[in-house]
Amino acid sequence: MDNNKIVEALRNVKDPSSGLDIIQSKLVHDFKIDGNNVVFSLLIREQNSETKSELNFACIEAINRVYPDANVHVHLKMDQNIGDSKNVLPQVKNIIAVASGKGGVGKSTVSVNLALSLQRSGARVGILDADLYGPSIPTMLGLAGQRPTVELIYGKHKLVPLEAHGLKVMSIGFIVEPEQAVVMRGPRLGGIIKQFIHDCIWPELDYLVIDLPPGTGDIQLTLVQTVPITGAVMVTTPQDIAVLDAVKALNMFLLPNINIPILGIVENMAWFTPKELPNNKYYIFGKGGGEKLAKMADTSVLAQIPLVQGIRESGDTGHQEGVDTSTLPIFDKMGQELIKSVEWRNKHKEATKIVEVQ
Repeated sequence: MDNNKIVEALRNVKDPSSGLDIIQSKLVHDFKIDGNNVVFSLLIREQNSETKSELNFACIEAINRVYPDANVHVHLKMDQNIGDSKNVLPQVKNIIAVASGKGGVGKSTVSVNLALSLQRSGARVGILDADLYGPSIPTMLGLAGQRPTVELIYGKHKLVPLEAHGLKVMSIGFIVEPEQAVVMRGPRLGGIIKQFIHDCIWPELDYLVIDLPPGTGDIQLTLVQTVPITGAVMVTTPQDIAVLDAVKALNMFLLPNINIPILGIVENMAWFTPKELPNNKYYIFGKGGGEKLAKMADTSVLAQIPLVQGIRESGDTGHQEGVDTSTLPIFDKMGQELIKSVEWRNKHKEATKIVEVQ
């Protein structure tokens, strides 16, 4: 019997936790072929006996389709590291939170263009719109009005992210109507964030960019208690008031019990240059805010993004390919600087752990 054919057959069996196949999810261990016997262990992350039984028979059936005479022995083993941070979105290498202290600084614009610049560099990228009160990612990526499909896996419903510009995308904006107010208390908000992480079939990704709401509220706390965030990117304008608010959000990530590294600062609306005067820079919101914030966080400024009409237009229309070509090098440099920052962080710092509720 061909080992590769059996592995390919097992790719048709879904992991009930992630919705990926059991090979991708690294659930198959101690694989052995001895004559007509196929023996392996299968890690299980939930106690549900019905699900365990279905998984067992699914594995046997998948292999018997290729080799009808095979005797398949599946040893079901409970995963001893169920609560381990590595087992939450194990198929995602880096989770990047994009945060700000206040609204209106262009955080979603930065999230979208950061994700697109990473994707242009050859990375596999997803974007999760965690701004439940004001989801703008569907509009910015031209997905307004679309709905995610739902896949039934062992009796559980899993959401399938939409795709735009090569990005995998999930947002509450795909579920509620555009004009519908999202009126929810903390526990319900937290439940939706958890659903977008645990009940969504995210593929293998190099980066999952999470667009957070402004401030330091329930959604931020739920997120750090649910998923191990690689690091945060802080967005501010040069204005002193924006920087003051950004410091509060920044300090939340640096709290000892949260301890999420700051990967860099993005200064948005850094200056305005009219098309007819390309050599002129007008500092409408002041100067130096990004550098000031970077110094406080002991990090660097990933990019200074100018105030450009084309960026606003591409966000409103969802035609990201229409971004002013003069700003593409700025966005691509922002992506490259983030990649360097993530590589340095992963090399020199311990992996982030999920925050435990005290």
